[in-house]
Amino acid sequence: MGIVVDQLRTDYIEYLKDYFGERGFRTLLTDAVYMRDVDFNAARLDAASATAMLYTGACPAETGVPAGLIYDSSDLSGALRLPLTSGTAANVTNDSFTPAPLRLSTVADELVIDGGGVPQVYSVAMDPQQAVIMAGHAGKSAVWVNNSSGNWATTSYYGPMPSAVSNRNFRNSLSQRIDTMVWRPSARWADVPGHSGVKKLNPFRHTFPRADRDVYKKFAASALSNAEVTDAAIDILQGLSLGSNPGETDMLNVAYTVAPFKYASGGVTRAELTDSYLRLDGQLARLFEAVDRCVGVGNSVIWLSSTGYYDDAVAVEERYRLPGGEFSARRARSLLNSYLSARFGQAGYVSSIRDGQVYFDRSAIERMRLDADAVIGDARSFIVKMGGVADALTVNDILSPSRPEEEALRRSLDPRSCGDIIVRFTPGWSVVYDEQTPPVVKQVREAAVMTPAFLRVPGIAPQVISSPVDAAAIAPTVTGALRIRAPNGARSRAVPLTSL
Repeated sequence: MGIVVDQLRTDYIEYLKDYFGERGFRTLLTDAVYMRDVDFNAARLDAASATAMLYTGACPAETGVPAGLIYDSSDLSGALRLPLTSGTAANVTNDSFTPAPLRLSTVADELVIDGGGVPQVYSVAMDPQQAVIMAGHAGKSAVWVNNSSGNWATTSYYGPMPSAVSNRNFRNSLSQRIDTMVWRPSARWADVPGHSGVKKLNPFRHTFPRADRDVYKKFAASALSNAEVTDAAIDILQGLSLGSNPGETDMLNVAYTVAPFKYASGGVTRAELTDSYLRLDGQLARLFEAVDRCVGVGNSVIWLSSTGYYDDAVAVEERYRLPGGEFSARRARSLLNSYLSARFGQAGYVSSIRDGQVYFDRSAIERMRLDADAVIGDARSFIVKMGGVADALTVNDILSPSRPEEEALRRSLDPRSCGDIIVRFTPGWSVVYDEQTPPVVKQVREAAVMTPAFLRVPGIAPQVISSPVDAAAIAPTVTGALRIRAPNGARSRAVPLTSL
């Protein structure tokens, strides 16, 4: 079983370990190999790119999924990397989702290949891209919650939706219950020290009204979504009898989240984050108990990993008087084009600025008979002088790294889809992508945290590894424990494991 937890932090696991139950995180802390510091050594990670890295053993620049959202350099339209275009039949299937952009084999693929096509691989997530990545090219099915309908959905790439999940859409769909869902502190939350008196007197309470057009998106970002994922995962495990064929190894993949809840009034709070971990502990306990009940104690391999980044950037009220400002992508593009036109002749050199990347109109540069590298280099020198810009790098800089931050970008960016200049903004600033409809505002904050991984394998001694572990080594370590080939793009060696 593979489990990916978006933005899971080592310090919070260790901070809350005395408040966990017996069968969730505590099982992993006592019975598994505990890697406290998994280093992804890649910049600009998100849930999709990190999940692809974990399942392929390759860096985002090589997997084909450098980010969950990319831009077409020809028209700068944003699109999910595992594309989304249109849906069919009551939002239960969406043929546009496919693992085809994933260029490498995954742990799941290698398991199916090793078993001659017999092993069954399923994945469950709130996010469709994570679900598809975890199921891989050869999986049986990937399911997720549709953000428009609240129904469980799949793609016909894998065939019909498993009946164990489709039945949930009729007998107990999220859409039927969403108005009744309330996220408030769980029972053990008050036992955890460190919460402010204000939060204890006025604990958080989040509801999910059906009238909100983004209600399912907000629900997916909440701690309550993990229970929906667990329910569907257990339905698949039990309903499809995974792991019941002697001599065959099936695989169930599950994606959870403990990401900061950015829809809280007043910004991210530690109260919601603490409760997310306590609730996730309960869901892990349910899942582990179901695995032991259906497969048998000692007959399963369980690995769990964080996505290796932490995004708690939210707007800070002006009354706190923190330094900062606002960077407008529209204004920056206008200034850049004016500057370059004065230098090289009138033209629309810059097409757009999206997600910290500056895209140039190469055809305009060719028409002017200019050296593209010279134009882009000149633009880079101009950009770094703009307010709110900490640094700017061209693709050539990134492909020939000389600094650690350039190396991290090299591992993260696919030259076939990235912009021509990558901008790093100053922490505390707001970046407004006001050429998009609707405009997107991103707060800049840098947060380096330790992120963990666990591996529970029958016959392998529990141990704690405190030295950094390359995230690319997770996939070959898992396949090594399963005695199958590593994914075809995995370059790192497996983490050495000690037998009992």
